[in-house]
Amino acid sequence: MTLALIIILGFIVVASLLGVVAGSRIKMNLENWTVGGRRFGVIIIWLLMAGEIYTTFTFLGASGWAYSKGAPTFYILIYGALAYTLSFFILPPLWRVGKKYGLHTQPDFFLHRYQSRTLGVLVALIGVFSIIPYLQLQLTGLGLIVEVASQGAIKSHWAIFFSFLLTSLFVYTSGIRGTAWVSVLKDIMMLAAVGIVGFGVPAIYFGGFGKMFQVILEQKPTHLIFPGSTSHMGVFWVMSTVLLTGLGFYMWPHVFGSVFSAKSDKVIKRNAIIMPLYQLPILLVIAVGLTAFLVLPDLKNGDLAFLALVEKTYPSWFLGFVGAAGAVTAMVPASVLVLFASTLLSKNVYQSIINPRASEATVMRLSRMLLLIITGLALVFAIFFPNELVNLLILGYDGVCQFFPGVVFGLFWKKVRKESILAGLVAGLGVVMILILSGHDPFWGLNAGFVGLIVNLAVTLLAVSLNSRWSGREALAEAN
Repeated sequence: MTLALIIILGFIVVASLLGVVAGSRIKMNLENWTVGGRRFGVIIIWLLMAGEIYTTFTFLGASGWAYSKGAPTFYILIYGALAYTLSFFILPPLWRVGKKYGLHTQPDFFLHRYQSRTLGVLVALIGVFSIIPYLQLQLTGLGLIVEVASQGAIKSHWAIFFSFLLTSLFVYTSGIRGTAWVSVLKDIMMLAAVGIVGFGVPAIYFGGFGKMFQVILEQKPTHLIFPGSTSHMGVFWVMSTVLLTGLGFYMWPHVFGSVFSAKSDKVIKRNAIIMPLYQLPILLVIAVGLTAFLVLPDLKNGDLAFLALVEKTYPSWFLGFVGAAGAVTAMVPASVLVLFASTLLSKNVYQSIINPRASEATVMRLSRMLLLIITGLALVFAIFFPNELVNLLILGYDGVCQFFPGVVFGLFWKKVRKESILAGLVAGLGVVMILILSGHDPFWGLNAGFVGLIVNLAVTLLAVSLNSRWSGREALAEAN
């Protein structure tokens, strides 16, 4: 395992150094730190957004669900296609607004569009709280990957601590530019690992994909039919979760903010066209999970299906490479998550309500300080409060998806006012919290976040209607 350990640690260090070098010659102000000076072209934007989206979830979550739950895993393939289609229409006008008014973050958009400091601060706080489970997912996954790949030589908590310390270092120095550079290395490693394993293990154990699916259908056909090997993830759960995650895909604060780093709206459109190519590796990851379901039927933790099958099938040095790829895959989204979480708190909370006269330099310094604090909190959660990976991701989606009405209406419907968006947002979040805390998720077979989104939309539209009627009466009264 010495060679495997050297490979894992070597790639982690190389990735971190690459991230530090990325910003070494750039004067780091808030503009460069958060949106890279708005200079990224098609390739960098593609790799950056893929780096933010295809994470440890790709290695562990998707294969883990294919192993333990079966058919419900297919929702992952569907929501990506929906999200990329929507992005073609939503993100270019969003970029134009960001460029025109110098926006850096998601709350900046809400503050500018609705002229409401309260709404901006609320969006910032919800964004930070939604980021925490997503960040925990990356760190928990990173620890699992390195511990298994090193066959226990490196404990998960030490892997999390060491990797995230280096991640914080390159974010501190280079901001989003460091993340973009590391994304190049991450995508090369991830595609190589997923391609070799995804095509390899079905062929090694069954002679190909067709034979592997045939064996599953013979031994446990219900695994590939909703609700799979679960009791509650039926068709309605899948449909509601697809809509929830598809609509909420670009509502994550870090993905939303990354849109502003493109150099033109044409870059964003082209990115929407080529992003579906990244759904293909997901197919391979799911195939690995299904192969493990047959070859390793007694795994206690389904999230380890990918790594356990690699360990059984390939030499230790390749397991080390897969572990390194998984670690770097976690470092990229973790870096941009802490970057935007710290920026939301410093710019959209501190500067908005505590010290409106704070200079950009002060906000920048505070962002870097908060980066270290958030890193520490995330480490505590990941080490002491681990959870199932996909559930962590869905929990975050429940929150950020509630931004969708405010963003879409804000871009395309001038009639909507801040009161309507605020009422809908509060109502949607309230429903989500009540359902989750009371143990009613799913609710009538529907994802709790989707139920909250429906309530959000209904309340928003009702408030718009009431505002229109009130404004009409006021205008009529003034005319008389």
